[in-house]
Amino acid sequence: AISTPLGEGGIGIVRLSGPDSIDIVSKLFKPHVEKNMNEFKTRTLYLGHIFDPRDQQVVDEVLVSVFRKPYTYTREEMVEINCHGGLVAQKKILGLAIEQGARLADPGEFTKRAFLNGRIDLSQAEAVIDVIRAKTDRALTLANRQLSGGLSDKIKDIREKLLTIIAHIEANIDFPEEDIPEASPETIKLEIIDGRKRVKTLLDGASAGKVLRDGMSTLILGNTNVGKSSLLNTLVKDERAIVTDIPGTTRDVIEEYIDIKGVPIKIIDTAGIRQTADMVEKIGIDRAIKYLEEAELVLLMIDVSQRLTEDDKYIIKMVQDKLGIIVFNKVDLPEIVNEMEVTKLLPDMPIVRISALKEKGIDKLKSVIHDTIMEKIGLSEETSFIAGERQRIILQSAFESLNRAVSSMENQRPIEVVELDIREAWEKLGEITGETVGEDIISTIFENFCIGK
Repeated sequence: AISTPLGEGGIGIVRLSGPDSIDIVSKLFKPHVEKNMNEFKTRTLYLGHIFDPRDQQVVDEVLVSVFRKPYTYTREEMVEINCHGGLVAQKKILGLAIEQGARLADPGEFTKRAFLNGRIDLSQAEAVIDVIRAKTDRALTLANRQLSGGLSDKIKDIREKLLTIIAHIEANIDFPEEDIPEASPETIKLEIIDGRKRVKTLLDGASAGKVLRDGMSTLILGNTNVGKSSLLNTLVKDERAIVTDIPGTTRDVIEEYIDIKGVPIKIIDTAGIRQTADMVEKIGIDRAIKYLEEAELVLLMIDVSQRLTEDDKYIIKMVQDKLGIIVFNKVDLPEIVNEMEVTKLLPDMPIVRISALKEKGIDKLKSVIHDTIMEKIGLSEETSFIAGERQRIILQSAFESLNRAVSSMENQRPIEVVELDIREAWEKLGEITGETVGEDIISTIFENFCIGK
């Protein structure tokens, strides 16, 4: 596969993995040194040319490196060809390799082979894509912790403790007359509760992980001409949206990502909501209302230099059940708005005063956005991993199984019933690391990877 983004660039990398990698590339590569590729030192770059075996024409001057198993990304023989970054050169080299017996890699196949060959577990494999897609330094740090086994170690520790409980129960059931110390029902119950608590801690971090991976969907909402587009431009530090004094300028939805203290925020600017006969503007307003339903955080913008209009009051009622921040804009002008009218309808929303045009109060607004998100999702400085949706579902299922086990203990149900629920939780948690997962799930996971990784 071509492992670098397609297009023009300084360098492009074509990567091969498998037992015939060295033999295939040796048919295409003429090194400047008088050496056979089988004699190349591992992890060393060799200068030479890729040529077309059919007519001996030079395709590109390249650097080739050989990686010998098992000390490679896939634990197989690997070769990487560093060529010039032009699309034609990369595709030509890829095509020549295929002609010599290679085949195109599936999405994520290199990482899949690393998993299947035991170099990483499934949780670490999923962290690879989080590293690639990280939108902030903090997301990158947490993805790298997971890649290093942060989540895997916690899961393995919980599974070992659950397996110990299962062993105690089975020993008491299968060998009642043997001289085996019997664990009391109360001891077993406390051990299950401890396991459930550990799973709950990981589960609580899953929502935080989603935000760090995908960003918090944050909608700028308000009447026309309150300064929504000016705020977007100020936050992204670019003239991303058109700003005029004419009401109804923004007619479509604009999305941009920003980084606030390591938390990615997907800022969405929408059309101002008001009564209008303009069909195009009305479509934009309908889209704004649709985005409001899906938004995780709302920045409700109000122009302090104007009295509240009926449109303002309508918008305020729309966001009463949403997580939001009231943004009083245009504080550089005389303040006319009646703050009590707003706080009476939205008593739980914090208020931040800004001037988007003069960039006044923006740092304060960012701080309030950050704190609001942190409180909402329970993200803390101690968060050590970012769980994906698949992992969250598994953790939820394991938590429910342990809940049933505790309930069975409290209701004095047969110990065999308790053991079934504990074993179910143990098996479920194994799906996170890949120890108890099926081939179909593995294939689905790696389909989300880019080709070449």
